Amino acid sequence: MRTARLLNNSVVGMLPWMVFSLVSGPGRYGYGVIAALAAALALLALRHATGQDAAMGVTEPTAVAVFAALGVLGLTAPENIVRWLESYAGEVTNLTVVLLCLVSLAVRAPLTLPYARQKCDRDLWREPDFLRTNRVITAAWALAFLSATVADACGDLILHNPDNLWTGWLVQAAAFVTAARFTEWYPAVVRSRMGTGEHEPPVRDLLLPFVGLLIPAGILSLVFDGGPRYFSVGLIVVGVVLARALRKDAGLREPAARRQLK
Repeated sequence: MRTARLLNNSVVGMLPWMVFSLVSGPGRYGYGVIAALAAALALLALRHATGQDAAMGVTEPTAVAVFAALGVLGLTAPENIVRWLESYAGEVTNLTVVLLCLVSLAVRAPLTLPYARQKCDRDLWREPDFLRTNRVITAAWALAFLSATVADACGDLILHNPDNLWTGWLVQAAAFVTAARFTEWYPAVVRSRMGTGEHEPPVRDLLLPFVGLLIPAGILSLVFDGGPRYFSVGLIVVGVVLARALRKDAGLREPAARRQLK
């Protein structure tokens, strides 16, 4: 049952694409393809084993097709094509997700819809608020993968350093974490505004995971020389201060929220 609930989440459907975006790069193209393809195949196998095939969106079967094709290309293509793939396959796959999101929005079948339908009654599937919520979440994922594409392209084309800590990993990770958190946060906001009696989650809940990334980002920047030392230390300090401020605010608001619900 826990596995089934986990699979009914659009974040899980995006997992193979995020894995490839973060793992691939010069000298790591094969590892990225293997990891992403393994993740996609594992998701399909788990869905079949738990009877969750109906919740599957297009992202997972498309991931199998795309990463299988990239694997074949990596084994059979000329050396110059493989070098190009090592540098730019991340941008290509990220843009593929952006395109899937945009097409799904254009045909009014948001990419996250199959996952969301498994979490609510069938009566709600055609409700305008339900469809609008999924359009917004799908757009958020499109923006996250577009941000990852831009970051990757900056590292490749402007910095001429595909292994740059910020463009290759940290900026992309921040985009994905924010989109994943938004996927959980925004539906709760919509439900609360529909008068369900559910407490509306504050923006603080959306920002906290992103703020939490500032501390490890600063530490990694220090360890791997990702920028001036003062900048790395500043990230850690800002992350600690903001995290404490958000948690303190949460502690002050929680009693008031409980009184409101009563």
